[in-house]
Amino acid sequence: MTSAALQLRHWLERIERLHPSDIELGLARLRQVAERLAVTTLPMPVITVAGTNGKGSVVALLRALAEQGGQRCCVYTSPHILRFNERIHLPDGPADAAALVRAFEAVDAARGTVPLTYFEFTTLAALWLFAGSGAHLTILEVGLGGRLDAVNLIDAQVAVVTSIGLDHTDWLGDSREAIAVEKLGIARAGRPLIYGEIDAPANLDQEIARIGARPYRAGREFDLADGELRLRDGAGQTVAYPMPEPVALSADNLASAVQALCAAGLAPASEHLAAAATLRLQGRCQQLRYRGVECVLDVGHNLEALSRLFTRLPPCAGERRLVLGMMADKPVDAVVRRLADEPLRWYLARPDLPRAADTRRLARALPERIAPRHCASVADALDQAVTDSAAGDQVVIVGSFFTVAEALAVIERETDPGE
Repeated sequence: MTSAALQLRHWLERIERLHPSDIELGLARLRQVAERLAVTTLPMPVITVAGTNGKGSVVALLRALAEQGGQRCCVYTSPHILRFNERIHLPDGPADAAALVRAFEAVDAARGTVPLTYFEFTTLAALWLFAGSGAHLTILEVGLGGRLDAVNLIDAQVAVVTSIGLDHTDWLGDSREAIAVEKLGIARAGRPLIYGEIDAPANLDQEIARIGARPYRAGREFDLADGELRLRDGAGQTVAYPMPEPVALSADNLASAVQALCAAGLAPASEHLAAAATLRLQGRCQQLRYRGVECVLDVGHNLEALSRLFTRLPPCAGERRLVLGMMADKPVDAVVRRLADEPLRWYLARPDLPRAADTRRLARALPERIAPRHCASVADALDQAVTDSAAGDQVVIVGSFFTVAEALAVIERETDPGE
């Protein structure tokens, strides 16, 4: 391990200990430090993306389309799957360890005695790097909610809300309407707000009007039908694109990304959509072979995401084996009940962190007819599922970013030769 990599590891361990809570929503403390760092604004346009599901895919598609159009992009996402560097992408690639250490030193010097959560600290570090990057465009992914999330420190030129579902209800509210208020908080008066799903909460139009944002709603201002995407550009003119088929990260996500870029005055060329249609993202219906067995990994952790995944899984000629690990604060009962309707062999695991649900909690949500395997870890569950597999079987690993990360770490260490 290089000196810079070792310093980065020590910084990340230290940042985790700086604040007693993983989450403390609100921008007041953050703004103090941002002002000292001179990062309350950025010198390039910003697109901010929120949503219950699909935001990671929309961010990836925005970046791919913009870069094909010649834009140099900075991108901030969370959480990472294998390496922290995944979160902060500069125009020439992921931020390296030395750059991250410099950014963390700058944030630490600026904060003084102001306590910052892990997400707040790393968000400020990203903004500090972006400010001096020379990029043409920055794309920010919201961590939790929107209105009080750290990335909402920055006034976005275009806001995107991909979808609104019931997730993080302890923080955001227990109805889609309450959650809509939080997620739409990234929008700004007079600026475009792209909403990516046709099924909208009842208060969506009212909330957009209260904010004063310019609405671009799926099914209204932009629409995908008969293989054609029709949308509005920044001047309000109708533009049409042929929509490629299939789209690996889903056609509705690609439609939202194209509409966002058009609203920002960065309309992509038609051929760029075809290239973006083949884009794949780690941990999103990701297909790998491990010890000769087809594995599908997905970070979905709520009912909507996992229901959608099971409509998109590649065909399985044999048995389908499910490796499931979830966080205790997620809708365990609803997810397990939904997946119990699928023909699956169950392998339950607890990811290696305190807020993960143990396997007994997962098993309690299963009907009595299903007898799951209780495994000591995600790695053990993956190993057992693959060992039990015959020709044509498929192993599906889902339930959390952390579940996928632990499985990918195993697969990365022992990839099939030549694959």
